[in-house]
Amino acid sequence: MRVASADRPGTRAQRVVPATVRAIDAHVHLADEEWAAAMGDERARSIARAFGREQVVVPIDEMAAEYRDRGMLAVIVNSTDATVTGRGSVPNRHIADVVAAHPDVFLGMGVVDPWQGKLAEREIEHIAELGLLGVGELNPARQHFAPNDERFTPLWRRADELGLVVLFHGGYAAAGSNTPGGGGVKLRYSRPTLLDDVAADFPTLRIVCAHPSWPWESVALAVAMHKRNVFLDLSGMAPKYLSAEVRQYVRRRIPDKVLFGTDWPSLSVERWLREFDELGFEDDVRQKVLLDNALALFRLERELGDGTGDGTGDGPAAGVGG
Repeated sequence: MRVASADRPGTRAQRVVPATVRAIDAHVHLADEEWAAAMGDERARSIARAFGREQVVVPIDEMAAEYRDRGMLAVIVNSTDATVTGRGSVPNRHIADVVAAHPDVFLGMGVVDPWQGKLAEREIEHIAELGLLGVGELNPARQHFAPNDERFTPLWRRADELGLVVLFHGGYAAAGSNTPGGGGVKLRYSRPTLLDDVAADFPTLRIVCAHPSWPWESVALAVAMHKRNVFLDLSGMAPKYLSAEVRQYVRRRIPDKVLFGTDWPSLSVERWLREFDELGFEDDVRQKVLLDNALALFRLERELGDGTGDGTGDGPAAGVGG
């Protein structure tokens, strides 16, 4: 994957992806040994219960091969709740090393602990230096912070200045699900209205509200429709469970603002694509969700070639779910 020069100060350098890439999974996690050590047994069990899918260790090379065979890119996101829980996390350097080892398959996001103040701001600068595309997955419910709190404004300002995407978890949290006290997770912090304030204050900051944000789906849809700089990803929920309202907005109101994402390994790519295909979206909408919107959000430039699509379903996203 080539990297071209940035088009203006403050923007990330454009990455050129092959025309053969058919889709971009915009929300995946690692499942390697380092991830397993940071996750811890109890959190892994709570997530497995929420998704009905055992959390198993998958080596990086195996994960890369699976996405390569599918003709996909995958955006690896990271997470931490160190200040709240004292647990460790996967270092951002590890994410960058994984991307460097498989640049034809992976893109990466780094993460910060907002409560670390100036240290968090410097870590955002480090994320940019590592060549990662953004900050996330920030998880306000696990990290116990309100994104619109003015104490965190310097973080969003710095990310904006560096041309980084910022991705926030929205809605219900699998972590801590069905445990006493939900493992300390506080869902009120993951309301999408809090992101609306951030988007208004930083109109050039590209923001992703991750997941359909149940039980605040309507709010997330409204924020994405109202704020040009806010995108939604559909990760973390099997498509067959998407509400009629979400499906209607994807189809008619915000088809340019929605991203394909699985939350792998919690949901398999094959299941997500199969159920998405069964929803019967038009070819042009499907193309946008599976590929084009991620290209725009992450400022990825596509090579021209045999994989270039024309919105008819014969382009790079065609046949992904087959």
